[in-house]
Amino acid sequence: MLWFSLLVLIPLAAVIAAAGEGGWDGYFQVLRNDQTWAAVTLTVGQAGIVALVNIVIGTVIAWVLVRDQFWGKRLLDVIIDVPFALPTIVAGLVLLSLYGPNSPLGVHWAFTEHAVTLALAFVTLPFVVRTVQPVLEELEADVEEAAASLGANRSTILRRIILPSLAPAIAAGAALSFARAISEYGSLVLLSGNRPFETEVVSVRVLTFIENGSTGSAAALASVMLVVALVVIVTLDIVQRRVARRG
Repeated sequence: MLWFSLLVLIPLAAVIAAAGEGGWDGYFQVLRNDQTWAAVTLTVGQAGIVALVNIVIGTVIAWVLVRDQFWGKRLLDVIIDVPFALPTIVAGLVLLSLYGPNSPLGVHWAFTEHAVTLALAFVTLPFVVRTVQPVLEELEADVEEAAASLGANRSTILRRIILPSLAPAIAAGAALSFARAISEYGSLVLLSGNRPFETEVVSVRVLTFIENGSTGSAAALASVMLVVALVVIVTLDIVQRRVARRG
């Protein structure tokens, strides 16, 4: 608890205390700023989209890694973790070389809203995969075979047996993806261009406040994003509990 307090609780308390120095007017002043609100809307919206994509794609990838046998499976299992190991600024450089003005693929997404989606999807891809994969490995196939022998079709087995078992892991992975996405900075610096009202995200906006000496505004915006992350995490936890009970 002492270690957790030093790493998490005390820094968070310091941020909230700094944000509260200006009172509620400080929060409203920050959020009323059109540029700040545009950054919040873009960040939360793109993080939500990426989390939903990861729920589907991440679960499918985990399923393939556990249930299927194919050439190159071990290599794919290692590559999934590359976004974890790769420095985010390097990830931004790699994505810029692939999807920038000189793209060998002929796709120029740099400095657009698509660049934000692409960068966030890259850095958050492993979360759902790595939370769902061990649960699938522990899930007994005998239960599915028994259900099939009793006349259950594939959709029923998926809805009543597999999905309730995977729901906690999927929700945890989605929450991690969302929380990671709303705080991302490194991979977006080069790829998005940080254009106000277009591709500027919250992390860049917070840095701008700090560079301009507005630490209170930076703390207020950071605390707002903390509340957003907590709301999403709690909501996903409630959803997965209901899904598990219905199963």
